[in-house]
Amino acid sequence: MTEDSQRNFRSVYYEKVGFRGVEEKKSLEILLKDDRLDIEKLCTFSQRFPLPSMYRALVWKVLLGILPLHHESHAQVMMYRKGQYSDVLHALKVVRFVNDATPQVEVFLRMYQLESGKLPRSPSFPLKPEDEVFLAIAKAMEEMVEDSVDCYWIIRCFVNQLNSKYRDSLPQLPKAFEQYLNLEDSRLLSHLKMCSAVSRLPYDLWFNRCFAGCLPESSLQRVWDKVIPQDSSDAIVSKAIDLWHKHCGTPVHSA
Repeated sequence: MTEDSQRNFRSVYYEKVGFRGVEEKKSLEILLKDDRLDIEKLCTFSQRFPLPSMYRALVWKVLLGILPLHHESHAQVMMYRKGQYSDVLHALKVVRFVNDATPQVEVFLRMYQLESGKLPRSPSFPLKPEDEVFLAIAKAMEEMVEDSVDCYWIIRCFVNQLNSKYRDSLPQLPKAFEQYLNLEDSRLLSHLKMCSAVSRLPYDLWFNRCFAGCLPESSLQRVWDKVIPQDSSDAIVSKAIDLWHKHCGTPVHSA
């Protein structure tokens, strides 16, 4: 039996006995052992498989650029990140924007506002819609990442990526949603249109917050695993090909 056959046999066996992610976990552990992490392989892995919870924060920090690719630099870089976190937090306490009783997600928001030059003149000023989005994401992330420093940096970089990479695509997402739903369940889409419910779906809540507060934690983690990689073009192409095969048959050029 060849090595590939053995691996396939093990994968089928593990899935039947309820350990579906065993092979994927081993593959990720191999990737994480490299002296210099391969960002492309980590991106590909996170697009194809859900990340094991024990490695999720580490992989997210690498993919978001919080940590460098070289293992030997991780400790020193995180020491700098922690120092910056402490400095920003101290500054907010000095100007009395936060105190020890301030909820952690609000602390994260004020830190982000200060670092991005958007701190209001008073903490009593009403929150903007973008602040509400940040708080929703921060609240969900706080449930996933235990360490406060890690949590803030992941939220900070994740929100920045959403704003820079996906914000211009948001107006097109409701239409894309309808197209996907038509392919996957046309009867449901027809029913929603008949009830005049399509236009009333909470698109802003879903897409602006990247489903934070809309999905259970386990499902949200898997969605964010796919969003966090810097370049998801390969995954988009693969999804398009899969849908073509499923609904339209085999493309002519591949025959």
